[in-house]
Amino acid sequence: MRLAFLIPPIMLLAACGSEEKKAGEGTEVSINAEGDGGGIKIQTGKDGGKIRIGGDGAAINIDVPDFVDLDVASDFDIDGVKLYPGSNVTTVNVDASDKNGADKARVELGFTSPAAPAKAADWMAGEFAKQGIKVTRTGDTLAGKDKDGADFTIKFAPDGANAKGEVVITKV
Repeated sequence: MRLAFLIPPIMLLAACGSEEKKAGEGTEVSINAEGDGGGIKIQTGKDGGKIRIGGDGAAINIDVPDFVDLDVASDFDIDGVKLYPGSNVTTVNVDASDKNGADKARVELGFTSPAAPAKAADWMAGEFAKQGIKVTRTGDTLAGKDKDGADFTIKFAPDGANAKGEVVITKV
């Protein structure tokens, strides 16, 4: 696969819109990818950040503008299953390595949903069933394996009348 698992997170950044947001409303993104010939580091806060791409003998450093709207929630899916409608991704953290032929990755997404945890978990479990993806449920936590063999866990917790949660996808 050779760092192919990095394409979706990088495409999320490439597909970002230009809608301005208020301070503190953006998505925090952290991508750390290393390969045998170089790597990519992307760090953005809710108020902008930096993209660093380095490799054998070359490096690029780019400032990311403040308040860029990353529409991560609409671009994110696991085998066709998106987050509960109206959800917003608050953080994206990717840690990946392709050294000596061993692909490893861990992707973490923090999110908020406009529904109670049980309702959002019920909806997502139903969507996985429609796609033929087996998930197990413990309380308001879903766990399964995607069609490419990566393990995933989606946790929902109360946030007032709504839910906040975390998606963790691991590929070893």
